[in-house]
Amino acid sequence: MHILGISCFYHDAAAALLQDGSIVAAAQEERFTRRKNDYSYPSNAIAFCLGRAGITSRDLDFVVFYEKPLLKFERILLTTLRTFPRSSRTFSEAMILWFQDKLWIKDLLRRELGVPAERILFSEHHVAHAASAFFCSPFEEAAILTVDGVGEWTTTTMGRGSASWNGDGHNRIEIQRELHFPHSLGLLYSAFTAWLGFKVNEGEYKVMGMAPYGEPRYQDLVYKLIHVEEDGSFWLDMDYFSYHYSPENTFNGRFVDIFGPPREPDSEFFTDLTHPGADRGRAELERNQRYADVAASIQRVTEDVMLKMARELHRNTGLKNLCMAGGVALNSVANGRILLETPFEELFIQPAAGDAGGAVGAALWVWHVLLGKPRTYVMEDAYLGAEYSEADVRSFLEANSIPYESCDDGDRLLDRIVDDLTVGKVVGWFQGRFEWGPRALGNRSILADPRRAEMKEIVNEKIKFREPFRPFAPVVPESRAAEFFEGLPEPERHYPARYMLLVLPWTEEAAQKVPAVDHEGTGRLQTVRREWNPRYYDLVERFGEATGVPVLLNTSFNLRGEPIVSSPADAWKTFSKSGLDVLVMGNHLVRK
Repeated sequence: MHILGISCFYHDAAAALLQDGSIVAAAQEERFTRRKNDYSYPSNAIAFCLGRAGITSRDLDFVVFYEKPLLKFERILLTTLRTFPRSSRTFSEAMILWFQDKLWIKDLLRRELGVPAERILFSEHHVAHAASAFFCSPFEEAAILTVDGVGEWTTTTMGRGSASWNGDGHNRIEIQRELHFPHSLGLLYSAFTAWLGFKVNEGEYKVMGMAPYGEPRYQDLVYKLIHVEEDGSFWLDMDYFSYHYSPENTFNGRFVDIFGPPREPDSEFFTDLTHPGADRGRAELERNQRYADVAASIQRVTEDVMLKMARELHRNTGLKNLCMAGGVALNSVANGRILLETPFEELFIQPAAGDAGGAVGAALWVWHVLLGKPRTYVMEDAYLGAEYSEADVRSFLEANSIPYESCDDGDRLLDRIVDDLTVGKVVGWFQGRFEWGPRALGNRSILADPRRAEMKEIVNEKIKFREPFRPFAPVVPESRAAEFFEGLPEPERHYPARYMLLVLPWTEEAAQKVPAVDHEGTGRLQTVRREWNPRYYDLVERFGEATGVPVLLNTSFNLRGEPIVSSPADAWKTFSKSGLDVLVMGNHLVRK
């Protein structure tokens, strides 16, 4: 049986294909169109999924959309009417969009895919989020927390899941508590994202990266905007926000009265920590330090609210396992604190925790809940995207007259790359199927020597052309992770570490060995096991044998503002436009 899950028309459009209960392919539309956060109908991602399975759309048993459009339309309509006339522009723009496309999704899917209307289904947004985490996890039973901006009316859910591994049909997603729009932790964070000069639904991770350079000294001001109970429930004072009536602005003048003028987008960010000893104007340093302190404050408040929710969930369920989903579940600093500071023993977060992951969740919800099928699948790795053969790579290189070397001896190839890394070269690494989710996990990565402190500046400023405060992930063999990070005595139990979804403190000695991936005492680690990705694992191991440090700097293979590369053409374009020294595509090497 084939079930196609689809998410689109807000941000991060994606498709995922379930074949007899297992995910065989999943990808975001942006990887094919090269438009960051592409939200359009994911025709390319769908074509890839079908092609990977060797089927056509006529072979689909069900198509399921990740939310219920009529419920979402109801929320938009009622919200704009309640805030009229301030919402007049939002109302007119929303009506055009909804009556053109968004209300007629069933007709669109029937027309594009040729699937009968009775085989097109719709899940609720947060149910899809919950299913995307729980039914990908290894747990038979778990508490579930979903937190995002908004889906239909809901912004947060707390509940539990139970699953059958023996065919008794007792698969359930139970939503026990909900919080509704406009009260949203995700939209609160996005308001600060915009105030700090970053793009909403894209720049939230930049706020998280900026926060360690500040102190959370403005938490009291943030708590003027959000009122939080001990059980984690909250409400926002909407007098400070405009996202509920404005198509462009998330905060208003009263917000600015409290926090001051917003940071100019793309303005240079520097503090005494990011540029120690630099000759900068004191007024600019103090202004930037305030921005960092505000970033630290909203980050800390977000973490604290998440901790309260998690503790309340544990009190209510008594379960030892927690599954999380929604865009806020990509906040890897909060995730690390939940693992270290709550009674939950194990945590699972699906790598595409945001809206893209709803495509996976919707398909799994149909298979397990509606059809009652038993569990057979656990998402052990995230390599679910398209791949290109050695012949594909060679054909591209020769068609474009690009000089290259071939190295069919895998051991010799790895030795050459380790030699490059240890002398300070930066490598574009293109192997196998591209990753599902926003993180590069070793198949579409930029790699460098983390022992060289200067690599932080080189990769940020000369290769990726992005802000100097942005951190990099340390990748380490799973069996060695406890030597480098606190809070991971049994790293094989912690799935989020596989997906770069945990920030944890370094052990006292470790951070000094890898300054390029030390982000003010913490690291957003990625653990790797040979069975998931043999060549990537062997490269890290071999680098460790050569240097005594089995850690590599890993960041996504892309330039600022672009999606991660997908094809050989994408990889070559990024390589040729950046300061990368070496490009490795399969067994083919290109050097500058």
